[in-house]
Order: sequence, then C-alpha cells, then structure tokens
Amino acid sequence: MQLTAQTIANHLKGDIEGNPEVTVSSAARIEQGKPGTLCFLANPKYEKYLYTTHASIVLINRNFVLQQLVDCTLIRVDNAYVAIASLLDLFNTMNSVNRKGREFPSRVSWRAKIGKKVYIGAFSYIERKACIADNVKIFPQVFIGKGVTIGENTIIYPGVKIHNGSKIGTNCIIHSGCVIGGDGFGFAPDANGIYKKIPQIGNVVIEDDVEIGANTTIDRATMGSTIICKGTKLDNLIQVAHNVEIGENTVIAAQSGIAGSTKIGAGCMFGGQVGIVGHLTIGDKVILGAKTGVTKNVAAGKSMLGIPAMEVEKFRRSFVIFRNLPELNRNVMDLMKKNNEENK
Repeated sequence: MQLTAQTIANHLKGDIEGNPEVTVSSAARIEQGKPGTLCFLANPKYEKYLYTTHASIVLINRNFVLQQLVDCTLIRVDNAYVAIASLLDLFNTMNSVNRKGREFPSRVSWRAKIGKKVYIGAFSYIERKACIADNVKIFPQVFIGKGVTIGENTIIYPGVKIHNGSKIGTNCIIHSGCVIGGDGFGFAPDANGIYKKIPQIGNVVIEDDVEIGANTTIDRATMGSTIICKGTKLDNLIQVAHNVEIGENTVIAAQSGIAGSTKIGAGCMFGGQVGIVGHLTIGDKVILGAKTGVTKNVAAGKSMLGIPAMEVEKFRRSFVIFRNLPELNRNVMDLMKKNNEENK
C-alpha cells in the first residue's frame, strides 16, 4: 500500500511543503527514517533528526519553526502526535480491509450467523449460535464459543479465545492471545478445608470501541456479567477478574490486576502493575500511578500512589522521609551512643 503526500495531507487536513506526489508505504521513527517511510516530529528533543532523516515525509506542527533546510516533504498539522495516531490507524485499517473471505482449514457451525464481508482465518473455530456482524475480521487460530456475539468492524487477532456467551461490541480490537470469558477464580472451603469450585455461569460484555492488549484475560462473571464499558483501552497482560465493571474511556497499562467484583469509574488512568483488591469502588477520573496497591475505596478525582495507596502529595512527603531513613537512623544511633557515654 502506498500513499502520496497529497492523500495524507487531505486525510489530516494538513499543509504540504515540498513534493505532493512523493509516496510512502510505511511509517518509521524519525531517527530511523529511510526513503519510502513517513515519520513525525512532536517532541523537541528529536528535532536534530529532522535535518538528517532520509524519510520521504515528516509530519510537524503548524507552528514549528525550521532552523535549516530539510530534504524531505513536510506536512504541517495542528498536532503531529494526534495526526500520526490517525495515520497509523489508516495504515492498519487499510491492511485489515484487504483481508476477506474464509481460509481453510477452519470450522464454522452451520448454526452460526455470519454477516457480510467477514474474514475468517485458517484454523479458526466458530461454534453454534455465534453471531458475527458485518465486516468483522477474525484472524487465524481464533476460538469463538457458543452464543458469542461480535459487532460490526471488530478485529480479532490470532490466537484469541472468546468463551460461550460473551458479547463484543462494534469497532473493538482484541489482540493476540487474549482470553475473554474464561472461568472466574471462585472457590469455597468445605468443613475439611478442601476448596470446592464455585461454578461461574455469567458472561463477559465488552461494549463498543474497546481495545484489549495481547494476552490480557477477562474472566466471566459468577452470575451476571463482567463489563468493560465503551471506549476503554486495556494494555497487554492485564487480569480482570469475575464481575468487575470498568467504566467508559478508562485506560489501564500493562500487568495490572483487578480482583473480583470491583467497580471502576469512567475516565480513569492506571499505570503499569497496579493491583486492586476485590469488592472496591473506584470513582470517576481516578489516577493510579505505576505499582499502586489499592486496598480501600477511592473517591472520584483522586490521584494515588504507593502500597497501600495514598494521595500523591502524602506519598511524596512520606517518600522523602523514607529515603532519608538511613541517615536519620545513623543520627539516632550517634545520639544514643553519645548519651550512653555521658551517663557513664
């Protein structure tokens, strides 16, 4: 796939400086740009590469002032970082759209309902009563269980497993290795202390415009539904336990874990390796820094850090004390030694 500078500028509503007919077929980092690639400059620390890059096209902000001449074609846009995200989405969409039809070997139950322009990759398996809407892309080695529904324009990458009864919305992206609707972690000890499995008979509901990173697992509910609301973005290697609810437009970074029945509000931002115990309520627009361990409810709008979690300012003051503990300890030991000598 090749795009001209003019096509890109039209898509981004940008202004061209240079050759409008130059073409690119892929994107690259500006320091690694070569002919036929498109790059962008949003961070001033990379400005030096603008004057040495071999890329054919570079996206820059409208107000950026050149310090010297450049060899590439420039496209000026309002926000280069936002523009490259839009363009990468275009590249990705065009590549995905090229996939069509059904590859063999694959198995689709005659009782499954398959929409128009659906792509089904080799070694995929779709069980009875599954309902796949128009323009869905199902890459190779995907399992889709009984009664699963998948909305229009959703992309399911290789190796995803979607268990019985799960509901996936429109325009979702589920990356390789995800397991949607696996058993929740539910066990109850009997009188002898032996753990008995609690059947997990609920499902998972993923609303529209959700993206789920590679190898993330979302367990089905014990009863009812585990719910990921629209617009939410989950990174790789996240564990979402049974009956969790995550509000709209929340973003969660890699290796985070959310225990069962916790409710997370809308517009939250969680860093990597956040851990949240079960049955808590996290309000809207909460920010949790990386490695934060949450053991109590968090009110809306709070920013938290630490284990256990505390408000950011309190954590920073506490960390200053913690960082100085070795010196404080030496001072205390010196005072104790001096006091003992004076009392002899």
